[in-house]
Amino acid sequence: MKIIHTSDWHLGQKLLHRDRAEEHQLALDWLRDLIREEEADALLVAGDIFDIGNPPNYARRMYYDFLISLEGTTCRHIVITGGNHDSPSMLEAPAELLARLNVHVRGAARDDLAEELIPLHNEAGDLEAVVAAVPFLRDRDLRTSVAGETGLQRIERIREGLRQHYRQVGELAKEQYGKTGVPLIAMGHLYASGADVSGKQDNIYIGDKENIMVQHFPDCFDYVALGHIHRQQAIGGVKYIRYSGSLIPLSFSETKDDKGALVLAFSNRELVSVTPRLLPVFRRLKTIQGTLPDVEKAIERFVARGGRGLEPWLEILVEGDDVPPRLDLYIQELVEEMPLEVLKIRLIRDRGKQGGASEAPPELEDLAVEEVFARRCAVAGLREADQKVMQDTFRELMNWQQEQDEQA
Repeated sequence: MKIIHTSDWHLGQKLLHRDRAEEHQLALDWLRDLIREEEADALLVAGDIFDIGNPPNYARRMYYDFLISLEGTTCRHIVITGGNHDSPSMLEAPAELLARLNVHVRGAARDDLAEELIPLHNEAGDLEAVVAAVPFLRDRDLRTSVAGETGLQRIERIREGLRQHYRQVGELAKEQYGKTGVPLIAMGHLYASGADVSGKQDNIYIGDKENIMVQHFPDCFDYVALGHIHRQQAIGGVKYIRYSGSLIPLSFSETKDDKGALVLAFSNRELVSVTPRLLPVFRRLKTIQGTLPDVEKAIERFVARGGRGLEPWLEILVEGDDVPPRLDLYIQELVEEMPLEVLKIRLIRDRGKQGGASEAPPELEDLAVEEVFARRCAVAGLREADQKVMQDTFRELMNWQQEQDEQA
């Protein structure tokens, strides 16, 4: 059996207010062609299909058009789980209709965990794989509040909730399907301990980054398909527990990462191979940093190399104090006739006598809401332990607000 693992499409995402629709459409076309080329039997999408809970109409249309386009291919099964960016209710609204296309959606956790187990059958009705489709687990899925508990106790309850969910799903999978001889696959959308990130994919639960460790995934699973971290990788050196990474680079910090999907080949329950298939670069994202003369030369070299595809987008970081009074206008006039667009220009001042340039100060638009709150706590002079408690409480409030918005 051949299965394709992907995640973190983030359809509808904007980069510094620029629409990514063209790139996303090209990426989905590539994914459809990959399914046909590999003659894949199934597709797993491990969360963050959309960038926001209420995505624009064009993003929804793109999603449904892609699913419909797989009709007539060898892809008999599509399993989609919700991520922390997705609205469970929005994903599951057409679930009954999508099921007619063999598209199985699990936007939210189930009270009856057996409903998260999805058996996949071939045309003859024979069982060929079982997927534990575990979506992003929200706070309400993991714990109930306990009066008087400390911050550390809350963190441990979250961790134990994650471990318990996978433990119980694993026990059900093993009990019901362990002797069938078909692959048992788990899905998840979380930050696994040891994951290497390239940008701002922060911990999405309260506490530190060690939400769950490799040994906490039940050993009955032959593969664990993860989403949330945008960089392709195996976790803890275990080849069968992997992030597929995002489909396209979602920020300038991800431009050096390999993007694409993972092709899994099974022989009965044996994972024979995991083959990364890399997405072509449809639009170049480039960060150029240095003194103003260095930046000017680097832009000229960039243009001279040429390129195909969509118009490149640049981030320019200029070091030093010897710059024109309106640096932004100067740069924009410099590139006016060039086949590229500069999305961001930032000045990095010298540190003075020590030499060298300081790190560029963050801009508000580059910071997540939680990062802004964390910096506000630091400015207020709170002790480190108190900052952590405040940030955990703030995250809980954000999750609660998101749930209220979804219900509304």
